[in-house]
Formats: sequence, structure tokens, C-alpha cells
Amino acid sequence: MGNSIRFRLWLAATISILVALAIAGIGLRYLFELNVERRIVRELTVDLNELIGATSFAADGRLSVAAELTDPRFANPLSGRYWQVEDLVRHRIVRSRSLWDASLALPAQTESGEVREIEELPGPGGELTIAVQRTITDADGRSFRAIVAEDHRSVEVSVREYVQDLAPALVVLAAALIAAFFVQITVGLAPLENLRVAVRNVIAQKTARLDVVAPREVQPLANEINRLLDAQEKALARARARATDLAHGLKTPLQVLSADIRALRSKGETELADEIEKSAGAIRRHVERELARARLAPGVSGKASCRGRETAAGVIAVVKRTPGGKQLSFELDIAEDFTAPVDEGDLSEILGNLVENAARFARSSVRVSASATASEVTIAVADDGAGIPPADREAALSRGVQLDSKGGSSGLGLAIVADIVEAYGGRLAMANADPGLVVTVALPRHG
Repeated sequence: MGNSIRFRLWLAATISILVALAIAGIGLRYLFELNVERRIVRELTVDLNELIGATSFAADGRLSVAAELTDPRFANPLSGRYWQVEDLVRHRIVRSRSLWDASLALPAQTESGEVREIEELPGPGGELTIAVQRTITDADGRSFRAIVAEDHRSVEVSVREYVQDLAPALVVLAAALIAAFFVQITVGLAPLENLRVAVRNVIAQKTARLDVVAPREVQPLANEINRLLDAQEKALARARARATDLAHGLKTPLQVLSADIRALRSKGETELADEIEKSAGAIRRHVERELARARLAPGVSGKASCRGRETAAGVIAVVKRTPGGKQLSFELDIAEDFTAPVDEGDLSEILGNLVENAARFARSSVRVSASATASEVTIAVADDGAGIPPADREAALSRGVQLDSKGGSSGLGLAIVADIVEAYGGRLAMANADPGLVVTVALPRHG
């Protein structure tokens, strides 16, 4: 999971969204609190103007407030909304009923006409209040200072209710953004998934090149992979051509060497002829193997197919003409319309080796059959011989190994068959029957 680009992008997007929304939530809370405080200051300013208009000096010089303010909270003790007027000459205080027997601790005196917001003015119970105040001087030079305050808890209550409403909205927004980013990442990485499928088809030999139309950012990668596949195909073709040339180049000297062996035998030099024949046989086995492998196309096409019954009938007809094949009966159990997902030459190579081996060990009969399912086709070659002990089956697939003493074989038949079957993505299996041995080849269908 940690190596997944999709997971990394989604995790980074999730963390970014959560951090951004957390910062946004804190910012919105701060802005809301600031706006609530501004609204309260505006309301307090209105009350302050009303308080100043109702305040005057009597004939005896005493400060008085003509009437209570319109806001009923000023008349309720400790309601959270307070006013207070102070005579700056006689230092007498007139206060609202809401202050009860307490008074507001006024700030230092300011210039006349200035309105000031007090952030931490203590209220009658020691709580913080928001306050505005103004100093007024009349024509006779008498001055008073008026102040109106409100408990800051009203701001806190408003902010808390706002946050309670805001938090679910931010959670829903976060979920929506994360889901949107997930869809965006899925859509954005879809071309890479298409590229992966195209590469898988190349590996499965369904196609020879990447058949995909990708965005501009991904198409250069697909083009480079196609160039690599083309270069690999050319390199394989050159290598197989060199192997074929080498094998054919050695075949003629081997034929000459065989003639020399016969000449030595005719002269009575049997021991020397046997030694040379043994060495020549080893060389011949390697030549035959390389020729068989060279016949496999460099990158087996996923579109290869052939009619199985006709190919099998041709192989049986050839084996019947051999000295061992003339003594056996052959049974062909393949439907007329049976099609094998393999090149005709490769199927002939498979059946030729299997039928030839079966004929070497069979007592009286050899049977070739085939069946098919939706996903694969199966071809089986069975004989009624002695079979192969389980311990020797793995060795039978090794190059140059002969499990009989009859001679006349290179010991490469099953190994060549295994190479071809592996090239097509199939599997080769051997099992003893009663009597004989059954060799089964299973080949996957295209797509």
C-alpha cells in the first residue's frame, strides 16, 4: 500500500484538505468573533449616544440622568448590559440598575469625543466586558464621562453556537472534497491502468506492441516501451538467426564426420569410431535442440491457430512409415473442427516428438486425443508401454537424457516439447496409465 501512487496521492490530498479546513475553521471562527464584537460595539455606541443625550448637570451642579435607556437589560440586575456616568469634577458616579451596587473600573481619561473599545474591562462580577466610552464637556466647562458595556460571554455564546453549526458543515465539506480528489486521482491514473493492461497483453503474447492511446504525459512512455519492444524483437531475431546459421553450419561437418565413422568401422577401428560417434552424438543433440528452438518465432504471436486433426493425422502418417510404427495401431480421437491456439509448425513439432516417443515405448497402440474448454485446449498422447517411474519423470524433460537403451534418439524430444509449450504459456504433464504413459499438453486460449 505504501508504494502505491494512488494511495500516496490520496493520502497527501486528505492531509492537505484536513489541514486547510482546520485553518479555515479557525479563521472563520476568528472572523465571526470579530464581527460579533463589532456589532456589539455599534449597538453600544447607539446606547452611549442615548445615554449622553439623557445626561445633564442640574442647577446645583449635580450630575443626573433624565430617564432610563430603552434597552430593558439596563434595568435588570447583573443582566450583562451596563452603563455608568462619572462627574469628572466632583467624581460622583451615576450607574444603571443592572450594576446593582458595583461599578465599572473606568480606563484612563481620553480626549473629548473619542470612542474607545475596551477589550478587558472588568465587569461587576470580575468578568470581561466590551465597553465604549466618551468624555463630554459642556459650555460651562463641566465634564463627565459616559460608558456603556456588555458582558463578553454573549460573544462567547454566539461563537460557540456558530462553531457548533460550522463543524458539521466542515466535516461534510471535507468528505466531499476527499471523495472528489479520489475520483480525480482515479480518473487521472486511468491511463496508467490502460498502460498496465497493454503491457500485460504484451507479456501474455496477445499483442506484439503496446496498443494504447495515452495522454500527452504518458504517451512518450508508451512510445519508448514500444521502441524497446521493437529493439528486443530485432535482437531476438538476430540471435535466433545466428543460432540457426550455426546449427546449419555444423550439420554438414557432422554428416562428413558420420561418413568418417563408418569408414573407421569398415577398417576395424571400432573403439575409435565409438569414441568419435559419442562426441558427434552430443554435438548433434545440441544442434537439433537449437534448430528446434530457432523454429519458435521470437515472441510467439497470440493470433496463431491451426486445425488440430489435420496436423495430428499428418504426424501419425509419418510415424507409421518408421520401422517401429509399422507394428503399431494408431487411434486419432480429435474432432474435425478442433482448433489449437498454436502455430501449425509448432504443433507438428510437439506431436512429432510425443508420438515418436510413444511409438518407441508402446507395445501395440498409440492414441492421440484432444479436448477443449472455454479457457484452454488439451492434447494428450498415450501409449500402452511400461510407463515412466515417478522418480524419472523430471529427468525425462532434461536435455539429452535417454531413459531407454534402444538408441537412435537424441534424448531431446520432451525437452523441445517443454520449450515450445512454455513459449505459448502452457503446461506439460506426464502420468502413468494402466497400462502405459499419458503425456498431456495444455495450451491457453487467446484473450
